[in-house]
Amino acid sequence: MITSPESIAPFNAAEVLTSPTALFSLLEQWVTLGWLRPLDTALARFLDDETRVANQPASPLLLLLAALASHQLGRGHVCLDIAAMQHEGLNDALSLPPEDQTLAHSSLLPSDLLASTEPAVWEDVLTHPLLVANAADAGAAGNTPLVRDGLRLYLRRYWQYEQSIFKHLVQRLDQHEAVANANSETAQALKSTLDALFPQRASATDWQHIACANSARQGFSVITGGPGTGKTTTVVKLLAALQSVALSVGAGTRALRIRLAAPTGKAAARLNESISGATTGLDLSGLAHADVCRQAIPTEVTTLHRLLGSIPGSRRFRHDRDNPLVVDVLVIDEASMVDIEMMARVLDALPAKAKLILLGDKDQLASVDAGAVLGELCQRASEGHYTQCTAEWLSAISGCPVDPELVDDQGKPLDQAITLLRKSYRFDADSGIGQLAAAVNGSEVQPGSGATAVRSVFRADYADLARLGLNGREPEAAISHHSIDGGAELFPGRGQGRRVQGRDIVAPVGYAYYLAHMHEARPAALETMAAYDRWARSVLDAYSQFQLLCALRRGSFGVEGLNQVIAGALHRAKLIRAIDGWYPGRPVLVTRNDYSLGLMNGDIGICLELPARQWIKGEEVIDSARLVQRVAFPAGDGSGGIHWVLPSRLQAVETVYAMTVHKAQGSEFTHACLVLPDRPSPVLTRELIYTGITRAKHWFSLLLPNDGVFEQAVERQVTRTSGLGRLLLGTSAAEK
Repeated sequence: MITSPESIAPFNAAEVLTSPTALFSLLEQWVTLGWLRPLDTALARFLDDETRVANQPASPLLLLLAALASHQLGRGHVCLDIAAMQHEGLNDALSLPPEDQTLAHSSLLPSDLLASTEPAVWEDVLTHPLLVANAADAGAAGNTPLVRDGLRLYLRRYWQYEQSIFKHLVQRLDQHEAVANANSETAQALKSTLDALFPQRASATDWQHIACANSARQGFSVITGGPGTGKTTTVVKLLAALQSVALSVGAGTRALRIRLAAPTGKAAARLNESISGATTGLDLSGLAHADVCRQAIPTEVTTLHRLLGSIPGSRRFRHDRDNPLVVDVLVIDEASMVDIEMMARVLDALPAKAKLILLGDKDQLASVDAGAVLGELCQRASEGHYTQCTAEWLSAISGCPVDPELVDDQGKPLDQAITLLRKSYRFDADSGIGQLAAAVNGSEVQPGSGATAVRSVFRADYADLARLGLNGREPEAAISHHSIDGGAELFPGRGQGRRVQGRDIVAPVGYAYYLAHMHEARPAALETMAAYDRWARSVLDAYSQFQLLCALRRGSFGVEGLNQVIAGALHRAKLIRAIDGWYPGRPVLVTRNDYSLGLMNGDIGICLELPARQWIKGEEVIDSARLVQRVAFPAGDGSGGIHWVLPSRLQAVETVYAMTVHKAQGSEFTHACLVLPDRPSPVLTRELIYTGITRAKHWFSLLLPNDGVFEQAVERQVTRTSGLGRLLLGTSAAEK
């Protein structure tokens, strides 16, 4: 790895753009710097070799663009948008350099190579019979590795994914359900069913009620909303309504076949738990076939990979267009985390008549892999854009008027399928966390307003917010202290005396809290295993009282560095007895699905010590003098049980005193603390800040080495380059 400017070889821009040898030397330098992946350079080399064999060599500029298109996939973009590069700044648009910018000005960057390229040149460069096809002519039978759509350059496979999603969604948006006529038997059955599920009419528009009506009306629908807006509650009521109508209308005697899925194991486990609780507490007494409906609402949630049947060593799945899923309704939770390839695979395997319902927060971070499908689908959700026809139907079925400001007779078919839940039941007007999240998102509506708004929120001294500048301090010492003790002194009133929804809220704590609880609540040596299960559950609950979140993996303010710093501080404080290897109290994060152990990427467990146990002649014998280590994980099925695993069987885990915001998606912590780096980075965006803030349930603290970095991040929006939204919103505005 290159570590100093002196070790970076100089390049001449003109030579790089005329000599493939110079180009590949520069690309290799970028790989060494960590700015490109080896895969990106390998693609360019492959294309160069193939065109030379055919005696039609590609220009170095086209090979560079191919490498950058591959690089964009690694950064989450579906394609390389050359026009955006010209308008937004080449390096910013390309997220180059990524996290570490210390060597940024020591090597040639894309801006050095492409800044002087005239628009007319792109037309010539993007024309190569063996490598590039025009989107209008590409077709399913095309075989060029690259496809261009205007000044967007795609790897063919991802262009095909985008086209596939577009075609599938257009077909579903054109489907007219039997319920679409408000006076039909089906629509009236839906109305009476929803009236029974929402017996208390709210004084304001009940968006949960509207979401149920709207999703029942569509072959495809999206229910989006922030934390605490009731997405899970809404979908459980929706599924109950769909089952009731299916069992009541016409000759319908068969319950709908419903499947629930999520993109990750952790998201699936959380939905499994919340769906189980919501279904148990749901009052179905006013519904026809109430008992059958309750039994027919599934509580088992699977990952999308398991749903489709992944084939080891292949990108293919058992279920596809030739072997579709056996399902009438598919619900996908945490849809913001679904990448473009997986969404295309799901739609390909979904029967034409099956409903697809997406749940998720449109403002959260997008998937780690390429694409931001939910964000593109919901880009106009805040403004509604419902046609008059849609608004009248929703009002007739739900009894809830639609705000005239949300009505637009030029609304697109896609707009009619989206419902935004607009009321948070977790954050009220007195919640600084809710106000801060809203302020961060405010820059979406009014660019440039975010930084001003967040400053105003912090000046208001909300009881649940704390902010600590690290300038002039020893950052590692300050972060360690805050992580261990929780920084109650930074909150107004030291975090004392807060009540939320009639309940007293305990002052913010740090990691010392769960480690103390681990020792104090430990069962006696001769207790039953059930007692140790209860102890492990309580330790895991105590751990979830605090979580340190980072934007980056590497660097002094990243996960890798801070995990070591905090472990060292806990060891010096004699709260843990080691900093390496396995020790009691070590929290670990699973980084790869392990189906043999029943563990999923993102699961968190804690290493604990138990008395050794063995079975002799059918009886359990406890050896209290010998302790063994086991890692306790939540069972993940809503039962509150514990899954114990030998440390030696865990091959893909890492210590998790610090966690990236990406890994925290779908999780909730009583006190979440976000640490930002001391310099700008392309990964620091409004979506990342919003996601970090909304992981906090009752307390949120922000540790800042540099105030300007935070304010820049609030104003910087993730702009995943793709053509999907443009395709969907360019469709005709036919009324649904």
